[in-house]
Amino acid sequence: MQRYDRTIKLFGEENFNKLQNSKLILLGVGGVGSFALDSLYNTGVTDITIVDFDTYEDSNMNRQLGSHGNIGKIKVESLKNRYPEVTAINVKITPEWIDNFDFSQYDYILDAIDDIKPKVHLINKYYTKVITTSGSAKRFDPSKIEYKSIWETYNDPFIRKIRYELKKIGFKKKFKVVFSSEEPKCLEKGSFEAVTGSFGFMIASIAIRKLLNKKK
Repeated sequence: MQRYDRTIKLFGEENFNKLQNSKLILLGVGGVGSFALDSLYNTGVTDITIVDFDTYEDSNMNRQLGSHGNIGKIKVESLKNRYPEVTAINVKITPEWIDNFDFSQYDYILDAIDDIKPKVHLINKYYTKVITTSGSAKRFDPSKIEYKSIWETYNDPFIRKIRYELKKIGFKKKFKVVFSSEEPKCLEKGSFEAVTGSFGFMIASIAIRKLLNKKK
């Protein structure tokens, strides 16, 4: 158990066993999702299903773990080679796929989706077990990342769209999101790994804390 020695020192044996017996699903393994996966897996949460449909491109290399040496390859398959205990599903996440997939087996759903329709659909349907994040592009200050009520977010055009769509379908529940209060620094999707990775680490940390506090 040398691999997890320092993890056990931090969390304690009982809590570590709780983490090892947990089951998560991660939707989207790009910049944010890949760092969340790395952090969770290295901590001992290895029963993770990863879902994505994309392949690696050169432009991914500035912010996505697993991209180097794998250009043109399917992301979830490449990550399965890196994290052999995960379950990889190569599929495009749509509202229809969400409706037809069985999420009941998972403790939590980590949402790193960057498409509005499936993200809204997922939150509306599974908000009690979803840990969701905004996009991480256009910013360079990770200290501005917060986890707070979606109804209190600001300076985040992506979450503003999610909030608008949720309101349209009558969603008024208490729901928190990971977002950045930093004003966007560019119009295009410029990105900085220190921010992208910090978003991923944030949802990993939230997942760990929720798992430790969850009553089985």
